Amino acid sequence: MPGYNEDDWLAINTIRCLAPDMVNKANIGHPGAPMSLAAVSHVLFNKFMQFNPENPSWPNRDRFVLSNGHACALQYCLLHMFGYKLSMDDLKQFRQVDSITPGHPEKLDTPGIEVTTGPLGQGFGNAVGLAIAQKHSAAVYNKDGFELFNNHTYCIFGDGCAMEGVASEAASLAGHLQLGNLICIYDDNHISIDGDTAIAFTEDVLKRFEAYGWHTQWVEKGDDDLDAMEAAIQRAKDVTDKPSVIKLTTIIGFGSLKQGTHDVHGSPLKPDDLAQVKKKFGFNPEEFFVVPQKVYDNYGARSKAGAAVEQEWNKLFSSYGEKFSKEHSEIQRVLKKDLPEGWQKCLPTYKPSDPATATRKLSEAVLEAIHDAVPELLSGSADLTGSNNTRWKKATDFQPPSTGLGDWSGRYLRYGVREHGMGAIMNGLAAYGTVIPAAGTFLNFVSYAAGALRLSCLSHERVIWIATHDSIGLGEDGPTHQPIETLAHFRALPNIMVWRPADGNETSAAYYMAFTSKSTPSVLALTRQNLVHLENSVLEKAIKGGYVLHEDKEAQITIIATGSEVSIAVESVKTLKDQGIVARVVSMPCVEVFDAQDKDYRLSVLPDGIPILSFEAMSTLGWEKYSHEQFGLNRFGASGPYKKVYEKFEFTPEGVAKRAKATVDFWKDVKPIRSPINRAFTHVI
Repeated sequence: MPGYNEDDWLAINTIRCLAPDMVNKANIGHPGAPMSLAAVSHVLFNKFMQFNPENPSWPNRDRFVLSNGHACALQYCLLHMFGYKLSMDDLKQFRQVDSITPGHPEKLDTPGIEVTTGPLGQGFGNAVGLAIAQKHSAAVYNKDGFELFNNHTYCIFGDGCAMEGVASEAASLAGHLQLGNLICIYDDNHISIDGDTAIAFTEDVLKRFEAYGWHTQWVEKGDDDLDAMEAAIQRAKDVTDKPSVIKLTTIIGFGSLKQGTHDVHGSPLKPDDLAQVKKKFGFNPEEFFVVPQKVYDNYGARSKAGAAVEQEWNKLFSSYGEKFSKEHSEIQRVLKKDLPEGWQKCLPTYKPSDPATATRKLSEAVLEAIHDAVPELLSGSADLTGSNNTRWKKATDFQPPSTGLGDWSGRYLRYGVREHGMGAIMNGLAAYGTVIPAAGTFLNFVSYAAGALRLSCLSHERVIWIATHDSIGLGEDGPTHQPIETLAHFRALPNIMVWRPADGNETSAAYYMAFTSKSTPSVLALTRQNLVHLENSVLEKAIKGGYVLHEDKEAQITIIATGSEVSIAVESVKTLKDQGIVARVVSMPCVEVFDAQDKDYRLSVLPDGIPILSFEAMSTLGWEKYSHEQFGLNRFGASGPYKKVYEKFEFTPEGVAKRAKATVDFWKDVKPIRSPINRAFTHVI
């Protein structure tokens, strides 16, 4: 075949035997896609991708995303053969406990993995985010003669990804944004778990992408036409004003006796089938986990070429520093995820005498105050800019310059009504390493993006959700828009901070923690209704996640509240006093941060000796961890003016006092009363 020789086929066929070996040893996995994608992966990695296995985090490397992450045996084979720190023993531990070759690619586990994929379509959205970040970074930092950021993002996705709505949302936005640095390869093998895609998926995918504004191509012989694959990828690179998709028609499990069927999708090959596959591709059926030295040598040469490209880039970056010292220092800082010195001094602070303000507006005040101090911040919204208050006054939109709507250096992203795509894109933005993504929608609609948010937590990405209209306090829109279970759901996730600030100082505290936590995503639940600024509320206390807002040494009860309910709890203290009951109030803007404090501090906030009542206008699920009794909303809300809705559910000072009195009466004969902080053990694995 012109342009390719037996050495190329040796490498391709090595993958076609090595990946099934991994799956068979684990006795679980997906051999089919790695076998059929071996050819295009060889062309892509050996002819086009720029990378250095000795430094997987080189800033201008090309990014590769395997959106159909169940095919990860393919990626692990490639990483091993090209010389990443992934040994043959690691391949033999595929899908085993504590291995660095888990069942789906995980960014934190495996060198060379850019993003955590697995839930279908997420990786596609990540790839769009990676491409946006490159465009933005190039516009901000590249200078004449100093093209620091010019990498491409490559993504392989399958039929399952094409079916998932998250990928469609991201693809639609990518087409609008004219991301010519994004090249996606669609593995058109017509097989999903249930069988032939004819049973559920018969659309013309290329026509859909063409309608999105993508450049489209079709390689009909995706298992062996290497020249056509190379030509298609090159044409895609040559198209700079559109993202590109290449439909690659393959036979799943190419070479297997079961090729072209769902039998090779999610199950190991039978021993006799694996033996004949190896014989067919020139390998000894009696040998396992074999990589010929010639393959190591040839792939090693490609990796050395990539290392040389990085060395040239390092020289360019050093010269760049001599001419553009400010930008050079900023790039170095941003890549370390450090923040500019003194940025936190820009955070607004408030006094009780300041006007009552909705926390969504207080959030806007933070963005207005810090956007110059934190230039890596990229804000945005899912078509709710005016409601989320996510855009500072002088912001420029991130848009293709040809549209006249903005430019590539713009720091405000118009995501459109695409919450799930927005979440997956933010994960990609964060993974690129040069930006901090924040974006807004209603808290209730972050649920649309729960899959992406979960991967933010798992991947340790610093993404910030500005989640406004956080409760029944949004009023007339009614139960469809009023979140009840949302915070309980998100608080159940590991590695997240869910903030529900009660006033301006707590809002600033939430942003302080969201920005300084380099490996934890944040959800900021913010009100539509105005809230007073509280006495004794200060940033230094709020960043502990929970603190005593109103203290009384004679207190008979502690009332914990969050967000808009804190001021109501404070008012209830007066009502209770008239009834002869002394209360103290704790504000708990973030339970996760509070949990991270030492036990002595937590007991000082929630001490032994008196009962604790939690108060939040949402599901009470989870509050038993902090309180003896819970007052909340375990049903859907109601439509009407927000004050009337609060009255309906007795979320008033009188309603809180009523429950507080009942709590004191119930617990008065219980001795001793132990704080929920005092437990046999505090961390459940």
